[in-house]
Amino acid sequence: MAETEVSIRRAPRYARFLLTGAALGVIATLVATSVVPVDPNVGFGAMFGYLLLYGVPIGLGLGAGTAVLLDRRATRRAATVIAGKMNVQAQPGERNPAQRELQDGPGGRPAAEAHPQSDDGQS
Repeated sequence: MAETEVSIRRAPRYARFLLTGAALGVIATLVATSVVPVDPNVGFGAMFGYLLLYGVPIGLGLGAGTAVLLDRRATRRAATVIAGKMNVQAQPGERNPAQRELQDGPGGRPAAEAHPQSDDGQS
């Protein structure tokens, strides 16, 4: 078994931070549009849409900035551990045990016996 040093850290999921930031930008824009008196010539919808052009990118930027800061923090707190690496090679004509489990079913029984179906076609 070969040993290798690996770094373990908890990395943020950027897409979730971006979507959350965009959603908060939409909510903040809705609140800001509701608080400000609306020009009767423009209307609420048009004003909300116009302010969304600013609110969503600002929310995206704040979400991305938060993710980057958390990623840097996670990089500093990363732990280095030694992990074992096993090389397992199947002999010619031998099936992979994981594939055998999927094809045969649990315990080596054929899949049809492992999951019997009732007469109405449901398990």
